[in-house]
Amino acid sequence: MRTGNLAFAGATTLCVAAFFVFTALKNEPNQEPIKLRKADHSFDFVRSMEGTTGDGKISQDAAGDLQINVELRLLFDYYLAAIGEKKLDEIQAEIERVLTQKLGSKAAQQAKDLLARYIQYKQALLAVESNAQNISPGKTGMSVAARQRWTAMQQVRQRYFSDRENLAMFGFDDAYDQDAMARMDIAENNSLSAEDKKAQLKALDDALPAALKEEKSAPYQVVRLEEQAQSLRANGASDEEVFRMRAAATSPEAAARLAQVDKEDAAWKSRIQQYLDQKNRLSTEMAFHSESEKQGALQQVRNQFFSADEQRRLSAYE
Repeated sequence: MRTGNLAFAGATTLCVAAFFVFTALKNEPNQEPIKLRKADHSFDFVRSMEGTTGDGKISQDAAGDLQINVELRLLFDYYLAAIGEKKLDEIQAEIERVLTQKLGSKAAQQAKDLLARYIQYKQALLAVESNAQNISPGKTGMSVAARQRWTAMQQVRQRYFSDRENLAMFGFDDAYDQDAMARMDIAENNSLSAEDKKAQLKALDDALPAALKEEKSAPYQVVRLEEQAQSLRANGASDEEVFRMRAAATSPEAAARLAQVDKEDAAWKSRIQQYLDQKNRLSTEMAFHSESEKQGALQQVRNQFFSADEQRRLSAYE
């Protein structure tokens, strides 16, 4: 799983632009089966994480020293995503508890030191993002703006991590971002013909390491799988036939989880429709009531069908 080097507030220029460039100009994606993972409920830390998969496998070597790798950073990021539901010191304490539980005393202390520096690094990125708001892609070009932000991020990172730590934790994402920026350079180069751009993009595709190629093709695999499921249903296929197709492309366990998602999605859509029907009836029945009475009645209907958290999503359907 890739969390992204530019994963600080508002830093979407590179990721969004690169996605559309890659989508519009890449060659045929590979056809490898989609890899899905089973939820690990031991990682339930806050409500929004219940049933999610906890990223990051941490380990130590034979001498008891911490193995520094991207998995460790993924573990940090997994818990730090709870900001807003928990205070930062609470999150840090929870990560440290996990480190103590899973590592020996020497490696655990090394991991806690790295965690403290990682949190400081993430906080320092906020200043980078604030400065980045002054960069106008319209004036410099999206590729130049993305490179400026990426370079600034690299400079901040060097203040908190050694070269070895940088390579171990961020090496894969750096390669991903550099490939994305190279594609943006090609897309924005007006001196290249469409054929030239296609050829240069193919050269980038051919040069991708296997792991990076798999990472970039994963979204297309998911889209293709769901397109196949929709096509089967449109032609009258049963749930069992859709399950068999998904199981063949992934695994029986992944197909079962996707089938459960289908059920939950259908139940959600049913509740939405019932709510909208009752809302429309209320609008007619209470046409001559005061606004406060209308809102009170509507809130009762909302409470009937949805939890407080779910009600935050209703505006997209109203």
